[in-house]
Amino acid sequence: MTEGSAPEVGLTVRSLEATLVRVPMRRALGTSATRIAEAPLLLIDLHTEQGVTGRTYLFCYLESAGHATVALLREVNAVLAGTPAAPASVRRALESRFKLLGVRGLVSAALAGVDSACWDALASAAGLPLTRLLGAIPRPIPAYNSNGLGLVAPAAAADEAQELVAEGFRAIKMRLGRPSARDDLAAVRAVRAAIAPEVSLMADYNQALDLLPARDRCGALDDDGLSWIEEPVRHDDYAASAQLAAELRTPVQIGENFAGPRAMAEALHRGASDLVMPDLDRIGGVSGWLEAAALADVAAMPLSSHLFPEVSVHLLAATPTAHWLEYVDWAAPLLLEPLRIVDGHATPPDRPGNGLDWDTEAVTRYRIG
Repeated sequence: MTEGSAPEVGLTVRSLEATLVRVPMRRALGTSATRIAEAPLLLIDLHTEQGVTGRTYLFCYLESAGHATVALLREVNAVLAGTPAAPASVRRALESRFKLLGVRGLVSAALAGVDSACWDALASAAGLPLTRLLGAIPRPIPAYNSNGLGLVAPAAAADEAQELVAEGFRAIKMRLGRPSARDDLAAVRAVRAAIAPEVSLMADYNQALDLLPARDRCGALDDDGLSWIEEPVRHDDYAASAQLAAELRTPVQIGENFAGPRAMAEALHRGASDLVMPDLDRIGGVSGWLEAAALADVAAMPLSSHLFPEVSVHLLAATPTAHWLEYVDWAAPLLLEPLRIVDGHATPPDRPGNGLDWDTEAVTRYRIG
């Protein structure tokens, strides 16, 4: 087995099952882009002729996007049935099938989900946790609580910050992008004052700003103890992001919107950030993550995750420059064994596969359609 390649386990795809669910969130998340109170998740089960099932899920943002992805996965099922569940060959077959449509957006998401499900099936068949299949050992990964701290008033943000820390975390993330820079500053200072000095505080603008206001707003936050400022400008404006990274003392974080490893390579080449945080879906599944981790390693760039903590914790344990795991519990109500946080860290479960095992009663309860 070469680095980043799948082992020869000999699985054959029998069928692909996609189930769309809507899960209520414990805390609604208000960002500069939208407000989300329910998480539309698409559960993917890749069944093999050998009786092994590979599992993963996608976060669809919009229910309509979930329905569209279900339709795409029906097409994927027709292509893959009876073929090897080998991530590289699966990718080649699907890229060929969707070449004229374009392997981007929802198509890319569907392919990433299938890739991750293939890796889970291979790890399960080998009797290994995904981390060990990738040549690493399960180890604790520092996690930050991202379950909330949306665009609420400073006093409410301070109270919620204390709740997030009390859930066993040493780091939390808040959202910025209020209409007034003064309001953002007041919220940051209220949260920072409400938590212990040793608790790390990240902030995310969700691409809310143009370059000039970003320079002013982010510069005003430079002395307020933030561990990073995330996506202050449009995600693919690498020139503007690079300028901010050069000017600010606070690290600039980007990466959740990298559309595959090539986009990440371009961002690194342009010096667009101090830190990166690829998203399992958008980076290309487990295979795309492995390429991204190699790029980060060469650049000596700290790499964190975006969403999908149950799978991302396995990948971070196998990432040389692993930094932080973003923790959200949106999928936890669907799982027989949710990911556990102990003393501010998450450890990949030492059981075969990626650890995802659906609670079928919960899936039925939250299923759409």
